[in-house]
Amino acid sequence: MAFNFNPLKTKVKSIEQWLQKELASIRTGRATTAILDSVLVESYGSRLPINQVATISSVDARTIRVVPWDQAQIKNIEKAVQNANLGLSVAVDEKGVRISFPELTTERRNSLTKLAGQKLEEARVTLRLERDRVWDEIQKEEKDGKMSEDDKFRYKNEMQKIVDDTNKELEAMAERKEKEIMS
Repeated sequence: MAFNFNPLKTKVKSIEQWLQKELASIRTGRATTAILDSVLVESYGSRLPINQVATISSVDARTIRVVPWDQAQIKNIEKAVQNANLGLSVAVDEKGVRISFPELTTERRNSLTKLAGQKLEEARVTLRLERDRVWDEIQKEEKDGKMSEDDKFRYKNEMQKIVDDTNKELEAMAERKEKEIMS
């Protein structure tokens, strides 16, 4: 009987997606619409993600335009972006909201790089915990007589390969983000 690594692979994918989302929300000098994904707008008594009440687009390298579908929502969008405390400047005009990304100082770039490193470490810790859980499961199956000792070590190596490949991918994601922050 082969060991089922599908739960591990599913968890690995979710860890990668989580890190990707976290890194996308870290502001760089360039305008990216992903930074607004976590912003919730008060709209007719409920809180909705900003992309459900407006069209969001990049105007240039340092500006995002948010055009609400209902012009009455402009003030709520402005308030939501300011309350999100993303370090962005918000200006309202007749068409909607213009969000500008100020230039990053060296000190701010360094702190953002550290933040990206912290997010990477959180992902690694989650991955290690998942690896330990799967290893315990493998050992339990061997102890219960469901697999031989040779199988146990073969599955351990297979599991470690999945973990190592994932670690490389997580590091590559963080490295790309650090280059983006520093450029």
